[in-house]
Amino acid sequence: MRKLCPNIDNDDGLETVLEVPIPEEMFTSMGSNVNLRWQNMLTWMKAQTSDKWSQPVIAGRINELRFLLYMVGSPLIPLQVQVGHSVHRPVKDCSIQASTAKYIVQQYLAATGGPAALNAVHSMCVTGEVKIRASEFHQGDKSINKKGTEEAGGFVLWQKDPDLWILELVVSGCKIICGSNGKISWRHSSNQQSPINKGPPRPLRRFLQGLDPRSTANLFIDATCIGEKIINNEDCFILKLETSPAIREAQSGPNYEIIHHTIWGYFSQRSGLLIQFEDSRLLRMRNKDDDDVFWETQNL
Repeated sequence: MRKLCPNIDNDDGLETVLEVPIPEEMFTSMGSNVNLRWQNMLTWMKAQTSDKWSQPVIAGRINELRFLLYMVGSPLIPLQVQVGHSVHRPVKDCSIQASTAKYIVQQYLAATGGPAALNAVHSMCVTGEVKIRASEFHQGDKSINKKGTEEAGGFVLWQKDPDLWILELVVSGCKIICGSNGKISWRHSSNQQSPINKGPPRPLRRFLQGLDPRSTANLFIDATCIGEKIINNEDCFILKLETSPAIREAQSGPNYEIIHHTIWGYFSQRSGLLIQFEDSRLLRMRNKDDDDVFWETQNL
């Protein structure tokens, strides 16, 4: 990961700390040599203005990439989750599937250090890299075609209890900023001229991919255990969460409708840890011709 940008105008000048570290793959794609790559990086950083995106071809590609970053790179969990401390639910008067899920969650909490250790953590900062590739398929056609090239980028995530967090994500020249001040969650992009998207405070999906065990446990405390499955040669329990019609309706917009939003967690029977987190959402989008377009995202 590249974290510093040299002073191109002055060899003796101090290096600039990049707001978001970028992976080597993204840096290499910016030019044939090191000097050209840094020059292109500097040009891109100085050109984050609305006129840069005014050309139709560039604007179309950036809008498509921004939509991918919203839907795949920085989605919010559809449910509000308590992140300040571990939540406990009584097993009494629960179905066998629900009580089994609560037992699995307690084993997960123990495997990640226990409630006392996890509740002692009040803030964190994480940096990493992401890769995004889109594919397309048509109804009635079983073939899936990869769309375009793989996009690489990096992110920085800060979190502080309760419900305070911010994510900066950069992929191929497009930057997305997401955050929560404890009262609302919001998302905004560097080239977006429309108002900032807002909503009630919800955790970022990336929290539940091994970064914050408390959020993961609090999310699945109300899940049901629907069976077992082998994931990466690990025998796992499957915990499932389905969003209610009221939640889906509240999170739908004037031009799109959420048909379903389902979350699965695969917990190892051996270690108790979360092996895989799966999030599937189906949207029905309305265009100007009154033709419905279905957009399904599935994150692993």
